[in-house]
Amino acid sequence: MIDKKKNRQKRHRKIRARVFGSSDRPRLCVFRSLKHIYVQAIDDTKGTTLVSASDKEVSKENKTNTAFAVGELLAKKIKEKKIKNAVFDRGGYLYHGRVKALAEGIRKGGIKI
Repeated sequence: MIDKKKNRQKRHRKIRARVFGSSDRPRLCVFRSLKHIYVQAIDDTKGTTLVSASDKEVSKENKTNTAFAVGELLAKKIKEKKIKNAVFDRGGYLYHGRVKALAEGIRKGGIKI
């Protein structure tokens, strides 16, 4: 039997083995549920979350546009911390749809990923 959750977790472990965030280049970790999308900037050297954003903080249109707005909001919060670069951790999700829109919103906000 195919288990989508286990397959995603397996992909996520492979990604996490290569992706590492620091204070000047944090890891942008994505979590996507059926209704919401969350993203946080994590400093892996200290093990702390620098900033976070979710779709609960922006107005909701459709899921893709909401994810784009969350990306722009996170980029604004990261810029306030004087950070220009970040590493994108898609969390085992395919780079498609909401995850792609989130990344494009972060880039449009001025963060290089």
